[in-house]
Amino acid sequence: MAKPTHKTDNPLAAMSPQQVWLAGLGAMAQAQARGTQAFEALVSDGLSFQRKSQEQAQQRIHEATEQLSSMAHNMGQQASGRIDKLEHLFEDRVAKALQRLGMPSMADIVALSERVSALEAQLQATAKPTQATPSRVSSKASAKAAASKAPARKASSAARKKA
Repeated sequence: MAKPTHKTDNPLAAMSPQQVWLAGLGAMAQAQARGTQAFEALVSDGLSFQRKSQEQAQQRIHEATEQLSSMAHNMGQQASGRIDKLEHLFEDRVAKALQRLGMPSMADIVALSERVSALEAQLQATAKPTQATPSRVSSKASAKAAASKAPARKASSAARKKA
């Protein structure tokens, strides 16, 4: 069998193993020389990536904080509204129970208080003329006291005559 002959396009095939070895050593020398520069470039790329990541994280934290704050505010308003509704419901039920028991409502008490105040004002207005003449009252009182003492004296004198 005959070996097929074909043309190779690989330039390394035409080189000797010694040349390939030397080329590898040259590449390693270049990598070492450029290694410091490559390391510094990687460090600067890493710093810029870290800054961008931190900025994005801060922005997301800020957005999340705003969203949670808004949710908490909404929940607080809903809870406050529900508490108000429960409070009104409780007040209405207590008022109905008190009304069934015959207890006056606050409106009844206020109306009664206003009525008492009006009656007191009328009473004071009618009592002022009698208070202007205190000598009449005292003279009437002294006359009544004298009249009550007079029968007692008559009774004691009648008892003496019998004895």
